[in-house]
Amino acid sequence: MPKRTSAADRTPVRVVIVTMDTHLASATERARASLMDELPGLQLRVHAAAEWSNDPSALARCLEDIATGDIIVATMLFMEDHFLPVLPALAARRDTCDALVCAMCAGEVTRLTRLGRFAMDGSSGGALALLKRLRGGKEKPGGSGSSGAQQMKMLRRIPKILRFIPGSAQDVRAYFLVLQYWLGGSEDNVANLVRLLVTRYAEGPRRALRGTLKAEPPIDYPEIGVYHPGMKGRMSEEARSLPAAGTKGRVGLLLLRSYLLAGNTAHYDGVIAALEARGLSVVPAFATGLDARPAIDAFFLDGDRSRVDTVISLTGFSLVGGPAYNDARAAEEVLAKLDVPYLAAHPVEFQTLEQWGASSRGLIPVESTMMVAIPELDGATGPLVFGGRSDAAGVACEGCHRACVFPPAEGGRDMHACIDRAEMLAARAEKLVLLRRSERANRKLALVIFNFPPNAGNTGTAAHLAVFESLHNTLASLRDEGYTVEVPETVDALRERIIVGNAPALGAHANVHARIDASDHVRRERWLPQIEAQWGSAPGRHQSDGRSIFVLGERFGNVFVGVQPAFGYEGDPMRLLFEKGFAPTHAFSAFYRWIREDFGADAVLHFGTHGALEFMPGKQSGLSGADWPDRLIGDLPNFYLYASNNPSEGMIAKRRSAATLVSYLTPPVTHAGLYRGLGDLQASIDRWRALEPDADVERTDLALLVQAQAAALDLAVMEPAWGTDAQAHVTALRDKVHEIETTLIPHGLHVVGRAPSPEERVETLQCVAETAHGTKLEPAAFEAILAGQADGQVLQVAGLEPTESNAGLVRELARIDKLLAKDHEAAALVGALDGRFVRPVPGGDLIRTPEILPTGRNLHGFDPFRIPSAYAQRDGARQAQKLLERRAADGEPFPESIALVLWGTDNLKTEGGPISQALALMGAKPRYDSYGRVAGATLVPLEELGRPRVDVVITLSGIFRDLLPLQTRLLAEAAFLAAGADEPAELNFVRKHALRTRPSTAATSRPRRCASTGMPRAPTART
Repeated sequence: MPKRTSAADRTPVRVVIVTMDTHLASATERARASLMDELPGLQLRVHAAAEWSNDPSALARCLEDIATGDIIVATMLFMEDHFLPVLPALAARRDTCDALVCAMCAGEVTRLTRLGRFAMDGSSGGALALLKRLRGGKEKPGGSGSSGAQQMKMLRRIPKILRFIPGSAQDVRAYFLVLQYWLGGSEDNVANLVRLLVTRYAEGPRRALRGTLKAEPPIDYPEIGVYHPGMKGRMSEEARSLPAAGTKGRVGLLLLRSYLLAGNTAHYDGVIAALEARGLSVVPAFATGLDARPAIDAFFLDGDRSRVDTVISLTGFSLVGGPAYNDARAAEEVLAKLDVPYLAAHPVEFQTLEQWGASSRGLIPVESTMMVAIPELDGATGPLVFGGRSDAAGVACEGCHRACVFPPAEGGRDMHACIDRAEMLAARAEKLVLLRRSERANRKLALVIFNFPPNAGNTGTAAHLAVFESLHNTLASLRDEGYTVEVPETVDALRERIIVGNAPALGAHANVHARIDASDHVRRERWLPQIEAQWGSAPGRHQSDGRSIFVLGERFGNVFVGVQPAFGYEGDPMRLLFEKGFAPTHAFSAFYRWIREDFGADAVLHFGTHGALEFMPGKQSGLSGADWPDRLIGDLPNFYLYASNNPSEGMIAKRRSAATLVSYLTPPVTHAGLYRGLGDLQASIDRWRALEPDADVERTDLALLVQAQAAALDLAVMEPAWGTDAQAHVTALRDKVHEIETTLIPHGLHVVGRAPSPEERVETLQCVAETAHGTKLEPAAFEAILAGQADGQVLQVAGLEPTESNAGLVRELARIDKLLAKDHEAAALVGALDGRFVRPVPGGDLIRTPEILPTGRNLHGFDPFRIPSAYAQRDGARQAQKLLERRAADGEPFPESIALVLWGTDNLKTEGGPISQALALMGAKPRYDSYGRVAGATLVPLEELGRPRVDVVITLSGIFRDLLPLQTRLLAEAAFLAAGADEPAELNFVRKHALRTRPSTAATSRPRRCASTGMPRAPTART
């Protein structure tokens, strides 16, 4: 064995840490400096996967260091984008480096662990079995909330148990010590992690270092506690250690313990300072691991009573789970127990603040999914960026008018607060606290109704909603609950005061409640130059008499019902939404300023689906102070009555206008039936079918009549006459009329505050039974359900066998009926306006997704990692097959190309049905990672597919693009894999067309992978 040449051996030792983000980078740098006296030859480097997508050179440096690393530690690599690019390099180095520790990673990475005689690949025998026994069972979803503390307790206990067991058990002990050091990731613990691995596992030229370093036991820090930059020691297990409190209200903050231990807290400190500057008392709490429930129980709850007025998560992850998984049900229950507003703010982790500020997109897909979409499943609302890393280039951030230049952080990779966003977060929290603490009689509310398309008699319209009837019921409900509200006697009187009033005298399309003088507007409009660049000098031409701007609507006591101004372009009203660099009109900006400042609303309720605020110019998600939806809504608490079947556009309202959605029921559905000419056509077809076989003359005359009636309904052409082919045409026409007759259509409009009638409930239950369950029941069965009869009685009336399946159907229909029989929405609006927690619910169609009941809850989309669902994949494959069979039945050849338009709403309603149809046509299906999340695509072998792959030309709606970035990549990867498959062109039309378009690249049988992510590059061919 080589002997040491000095007390401080300068033998080079290369330690490489590869992890998800940079939050331990500065602590690691400080640890490196503290180790230089003991290990002068130490090279300690941290590589963050979060940096690779925007800086391919960062990945190249990581791969280079892995290739030469002596001791390698990989942690928190859960996502394929993060671990696939380095997996081959780690595998290649595994058996030649001194030690490879892979902890808290995806299984593919963890299995590469090798410490002495201990390996995670199954070859360690007794050591691995011992590890499994010590690990114990997993907590069930929705458990007690103590899993993080229990796991840490076991983690500290295991090394003590193993301390005196010889052999490979000592390597298992070292693995658990590494976990402890990393989870307690302070400078001291990181330094001792390095000492432990070097002194125990150094090999080759470094072997002389073995046994020369003393690794102190991991330092234990509080598992749950509070943090404050002004508190002695900054962390404590007692809330009373926090500095003196403000008087306006109390805000609970949830922080990541790992950032606190690493001393990387500037982004948290900025939010705390902003909240305290508004006179709020702040309780910044943390818990071990990624389950926040122990911190909530300890510091935000006093038994069943909340100690805080609102909760803000600054973690960027789900409340229970983190980046690897989420337990939304458990999160919902603890938040419902708190019963206060829950905001989820986040730093930008996977790009720099400068990149985010300059981006028209805002958040990149992984941020949008992990930090916005997943917390929404818990019930979070108001997503907001509050900080992030800087690129340290000294260039001003373009996110808002402040143009911040961030000072260099320690190690160049620590977090900063975005002061503009932190102040906006604090302002919104303050308004929610004040709303919650205010008396109903003193609250001022603004209810906004819409006028789209403008100037076409559409004031007060919304999707599936009887607006004025619902508005009248809502005003009455508010009055009954203690608000100071004047309620007109009738719905017509309400409508008259809002739509007519003084409108004829002033040439407006609704009552003019207030006028904003042009000089006042010029003085107070912060972004006047941008508006005037688009719409000319104030007051503009929209809702103006040339001297002032009209505020349309009417006041009813402390409630103002306002008519949202038109978008701006009467001939092309959607133009404003889809062109960059635009600004809202003078009237639009002044309307929201008047509500906030002149009327002094405590909250705004956007009434129905939907208006224009959330579609104003700006980033897609992760808005900054330069984006118009954020400017217009400001800090005003925003609630939005939204159709339960439209989660896609609802998500845009949540993410771009900080809205808390309150769902309303879409109208009951009924069979379309036959009306007008369709009924006459059906009668003629029935007469045709009833003719005697020898009635040739009457058959000829009747065929002419049927053809004429069908042509009048655009179901056939008038010329040429059917002649001898009449039989086939009439048969096909009969099927078409039957399809129209049985189509489900909405029955009227929904009215908030009024439950569906018994007749409407029966029609809805009938459609649920037939469409969702494929069972047709007698009308008497539904009457029995409405009467509350027992399952057995209903089955007997329905003539069904008393099987568990049939009984389950009856119970489900009875559950739906019970929820439909009562209005839940008026009370939900009152609760939301009281500053209470609005429980989350997936959006969707009642027939397909009865889980939307009861309405009056906060809509969210489906888990983006679970789209398309298993059901959607089966249904999409069936639809694809039907499409191909229909084409064959029509005598058409097998299609080489099929064009599809994918809409965000349709895919969220069906959990990805149209996506699955596109994949099925291409002969592809989703690929899942080890956590069961959709991670990419894989091809179905041709022999299993049994037909050629169809080239699908896909057009994505803007909402699909914004809300489903992972699914966009899924489709792109499927297309690229098909284009690169080594298959005959006549059996793979994707490849055939790609070869024709780009023969030099498409001919490659294996797709090229992106240097920054390791994933296949998106195709540039037609698909």
